[in-house]
Amino acid sequence: MRKKTFAAAALLAAASLTLSACGSGDDDGGSPVSVVSEEPGSDKAATVLDRPFEKPDLVLTDTHGEEYDLRERTAGKPTLVYFGYTNCPDVCPLTMSNIAVAKKQLSRAEQDELRIVFVTTDPERDTPEALGTWLKGIDPEVVGLSGDFAAIQAGARTLGISIEAPTKDKDGKVVSTHGTQVIAFSPKTDAGYVLYGEDATVDDYTTDLPKLIKGQKP
Repeated sequence: MRKKTFAAAALLAAASLTLSACGSGDDDGGSPVSVVSEEPGSDKAATVLDRPFEKPDLVLTDTHGEEYDLRERTAGKPTLVYFGYTNCPDVCPLTMSNIAVAKKQLSRAEQDELRIVFVTTDPERDTPEALGTWLKGIDPEVVGLSGDFAAIQAGARTLGISIEAPTKDKDGKVVSTHGTQVIAFSPKTDAGYVLYGEDATVDDYTTDLPKLIKGQKP
């Protein structure tokens, strides 16, 4: 596991340069936005931010078709937020599955405290119903959010995560290009103070979740 501490401003500056095109089959630019610098010999997956992110002011639609105010509904709760899409064949389902498996290792009380939010980067196809069906196979307790793409893109940008409108590749497949990091928000401050890249494993999350739930640094 790699632990890296650096300014949020550096992440924002790098956001437009390092994106992952899920399912594109192209490895160029595939590094998560979080990789700006590393401490030699460091082996932690968690990136502890010296300047935490403010939680995005996002009001979208959940899998039940109801309005979901991210700030209001997750206030005072340990929260993990990830931007991705259900038709992604690789990074998105792996990331969400890793978190879901690690979550099962928590006590029931800890699971009840934790909020996991999946925000689609492909809202045209990821309707509330489609999101609900997909998340049911991973963890039905995950909050799936869909809505206006511009609003989602703007919300992601406040976290240093760049996403682009879905496009078709040369084979006609729709590809959503987006940053692949998971942001952890503290229950104490509601600020996003820890970041995980796409290389974070089940073991990484299993080790760190109990600490994140308490608002501690991993």
